[in-house]
Amino acid sequence: MLESLKKQVVEYAVQAEKKRLCQQGSGNFSIRDPKTGYICVTPSGVDRAELSFHDIIVMNLNAEVIESESGGLRPTSESLMHIQAYKSRPDINAVVHTHSRFATAFAILNKSIPAVVYETTILNCKNGYIPVAPYGRPGTSALSNSIINPLKISDATLLQSHGTLAVGHTLKEALLKISYVEEFAEIYYYSLTIAGKEPPVVPISELQNWAYPKEITLLDKNIRTSK
Repeated sequence: MLESLKKQVVEYAVQAEKKRLCQQGSGNFSIRDPKTGYICVTPSGVDRAELSFHDIIVMNLNAEVIESESGGLRPTSESLMHIQAYKSRPDINAVVHTHSRFATAFAILNKSIPAVVYETTILNCKNGYIPVAPYGRPGTSALSNSIINPLKISDATLLQSHGTLAVGHTLKEALLKISYVEEFAEIYYYSLTIAGKEPPVVPISELQNWAYPKEITLLDKNIRTSK
């Protein structure tokens, strides 16, 4: 069932490990099938070096396991958080949760990451910063409920004393966004270290005013404009 989606989950989970966004089996990944509404999510307790698409669990949004092909495997204990993300954001079809170092350091401090660079717009941060979801013990409804409000104002959030979470239309997009979270966290850290104080930030009004340069003429109407 949903073999192609399961393979995507494995592919991007392995990519996240290679990018050092999550190590020692931490983090979890999921993708939603728009047709059935089912989600394919990483299992609990399987080393990503040994992860096969046969290990990926299929669930519905009622937290019911539809298929565990390998047998005996359970979905990640943080499945409720993934399900809540899909319920809160019906516009997205992928969720990535990682424990990258710089971002997690700010999550521990319960400190949001401001828009110190213009590229923060990639995360659709409506209030000009990457928010922090209040602490919830992993595997509990407290954790899953903690992301509801942050995802209303951003496609990515820090999880207090835990890690990071990002959503997207695809796993490729969600992984890109969570990679940016770590990059922005590192830039913010070095800016704080060098200046010894809060660095200047890009105003929200500026973040909302990006437009493709009108000086460039697109004669080929098939070209899509993007940053």
